[in-house]
Amino acid sequence: MPRQDRAASPGTANPGVPPLGSPAVGGAAAQGPAAVCVGESMAVLLPDRPGPLESVERFSLSAGGAESNVAGALTALGVPSAWISRVGDDGFGRRLVAEVAARGVDVSAVAVDQHRPTGLYLKEVGGSTGSRHDLGPGRSRLHYHRRGSAAAALSPALLADPNAARLLAGARLLHLSGITAALSDDCLALLRALLADRRAGRLVSFDLNWRPALWRDRDPSVLPPLLDAADLLLLGADEAEAAFGTGDPLELRRRFPSPATVVVKDAARTVTALERHGAGVTEPALVVEVVEATGAGDAFAAGYLAATLRGLDQRRRLRLGHLSAACALTAHGDQAELPPAPVVDALLAASAEDWAATRVSADGIVSPVLPAAAGGDARPRPAADPRPAPSPALGAP
Repeated sequence: MPRQDRAASPGTANPGVPPLGSPAVGGAAAQGPAAVCVGESMAVLLPDRPGPLESVERFSLSAGGAESNVAGALTALGVPSAWISRVGDDGFGRRLVAEVAARGVDVSAVAVDQHRPTGLYLKEVGGSTGSRHDLGPGRSRLHYHRRGSAAAALSPALLADPNAARLLAGARLLHLSGITAALSDDCLALLRALLADRRAGRLVSFDLNWRPALWRDRDPSVLPPLLDAADLLLLGADEAEAAFGTGDPLELRRRFPSPATVVVKDAARTVTALERHGAGVTEPALVVEVVEATGAGDAFAAGYLAATLRGLDQRRRLRLGHLSAACALTAHGDQAELPPAPVVDALLAASAEDWAATRVSADGIVSPVLPAAAGGDARPRPAADPRPAPSPALGAP
């Protein structure tokens, strides 16, 4: 597919992808989801209290996964999305598919494996118990049980599945991650096949999502060619440092010359977007009172991708990513929704000074620009509400 050779200027559409609302993407004439996310998701056991796992009495069952998180957040942003994967023929798999579908995501191409189980992970949430094993407030850790899962059997055979082929043929965005490459040789072969299947008008985004535990028995040297084959590359600076020895945006741009855009996220500080033949844009993160960190990276990806599909300029793309991540950071679980459209619009258009003065917490958003936003209810809607956010613009394993 033709790559983007320049950044879209303010108010113009991405050269390779029609804006949402046009017949090609998300409009009334659209045929199927505008975005397709491919990769493993798992059942999740969530503790009923903070503290080390040995102190937890009860767990509740939920669902989580980088690619399904992005699909759910994109749907909440008004971008019709699908998630393609495999689950076991078990209660965890049925619950997982039902929860993702309840977010408005198309799950018609999720296959049920009769022989392999659905992956599972447990979330440990830090608190103030005083135990030396307590992670501490605002921190969390994930414990995975995914070896030999149904999703590890994803392979290029997926491309021959009629449901998957239909979704992939109509997508204007294909989102992948490095997690899939680590699951099995078949999964790696699938990523290579998807990245080789270039289609005009389809943007391929790739999130590194570095998970060291997954690479202990596999060769991470397979990753750089995958990342360099994408149109849009998303990297955490800390993850890139661990995987490639550098988290510097300029050095990473040099190491991955082919993508039209390389986005480097420096934790809670800044995010930098570097075009192949243009100057970089850096945008500081919002000040956030963190409730739980899990899912913020997936939320950022969804916000940035939604803004990209809508043809917003680079700074607004980064801001929508930041705002999406901030809402996830102030909610329990992997999913959160943005406040209403007037609040989002005001923040995306804010001056640098007003953006820096904005504060986000579980109680809402405080910013100098909000009194000017008509109907400025700055409270993010709860993640449990499956209705798409009216905003024209808007995880884990």
